[in-house]
Amino acid sequence: MQSEPFSTERLVMRAMRIADADALHAGYSDEALMTYWSSAPKTTLAETIDYLIPRLDGPDSRGWAITVKGDDRAIGTLFTTQRRPGVSEIGYLLVRSVWGRGYAREAVAGLIDLLFDEGTRRVFADTDPDNAASIALLERLGFRREGVLRAEWETHIGVRDALILGLLKDEWASSSASTRA
Repeated sequence: MQSEPFSTERLVMRAMRIADADALHAGYSDEALMTYWSSAPKTTLAETIDYLIPRLDGPDSRGWAITVKGDDRAIGTLFTTQRRPGVSEIGYLLVRSVWGRGYAREAVAGLIDLLFDEGTRRVFADTDPDNAASIALLERLGFRREGVLRAEWETHIGVRDALILGLLKDEWASSSASTRA
């Protein structure tokens, strides 16, 4: 599937390019940021490139670079994979230098709008149960905790559980725009 660009009030999400690896390496090499990621921090730019290549558009997945309007430099990534018709998984990363500005919330809300507009009925995220910041973001956007898959992932920090958080189209449609802003 192709990652068509979309935008929000302050951000533009455009198709990711290998050239974005240089800017995104700040996130993918950040040890603290990558603690709860399913793979270890990348130690070289080449490792970041190798990680991003299969995450560009695929038959059931799409990836975007998050940019600030007026500046084409990537500050993060959004991904979605269609797990089955009507059900999509999302993932995201934002480089630390732009944290605290509401960009992650704005970008993820924009992706949710896009997916539901395209006919998705359920969006979910698979998050490490200790990733408090990501869980808080998802819950502020209306996601509900649906379950824990015990010992689901073998990662660079050991075997980890997976907390599944989900959001249905009807729940998103009924939430007020003010809770998303």
